[in-house]
Amino acid sequence: MTTTTSSPPIILIAGHWLGAWAWDDVLEHLNDGRTSAIAMTLPGLDENDPDRAARSLDDQAAAILDLLARLGVSADQPAVIVAHSGANAPVSLVLDRCPERVQRVVWVDSGPVAPGSAFAPDLPEGVEELPLPSFELLGQQASLEGLSAEALERFRARAVPEPGPVLRQPVELTNDARRQVRTTLVCCSIPSAQMLELARAGHAMFAEVTTVEHLDVVDLPTGHWPMWSRPRDLAEVIRSAASRTD
Repeated sequence: MTTTTSSPPIILIAGHWLGAWAWDDVLEHLNDGRTSAIAMTLPGLDENDPDRAARSLDDQAAAILDLLARLGVSADQPAVIVAHSGANAPVSLVLDRCPERVQRVVWVDSGPVAPGSAFAPDLPEGVEELPLPSFELLGQQASLEGLSAEALERFRARAVPEPGPVLRQPVELTNDARRQVRTTLVCCSIPSAQMLELARAGHAMFAEVTTVEHLDVVDLPTGHWPMWSRPRDLAEVIRSAASRTD
């Protein structure tokens, strides 16, 4: 992958159970000569890694920072990071540790996490990993709207169990500069007006949004996995956000 000063590299990171493959449909529309994007698989979600169930949020954040280094990302040439769903925890760590290397963060049906929070703090230590649940149960937790039978079949076939340490580990954040990173929220399963109302009301899942200093919101109505339900539209939203300098 090559980068230019006029087009920052775009790093796509999917949420729980997913690897780089989840972005294939989006990349078809995004890498068209105007932008340069790459998807990554977080540690713990590579099915060929024999130690994947032991990987932690720190491992995931370190892998993102390593990719940025390999791409030549710096304070002078920062990247755009696109984080979907549960990728918000490791990406929040990256923003905390190296905010100057991120030009903009694009949260896809997601958002920044609050200091000290964990996705599943009560998950027993004996649980090494969490497989993808049934779609009946998953649909009670996140919207499956817009997903075809083919997309659901691919999801089931390629999903990798989420490591227990990733789900239990609290996100330790200490650098307020993370809140100065330009931020775009792509609201899919919850409209932006409702999400912002919940954030202002102090809802634990959204409250951190109110601390972001440079924020814009985009509504892309669909379910929680827009990379499959509306890939072309999501690619356009990401391209537009990456080109913004305000």
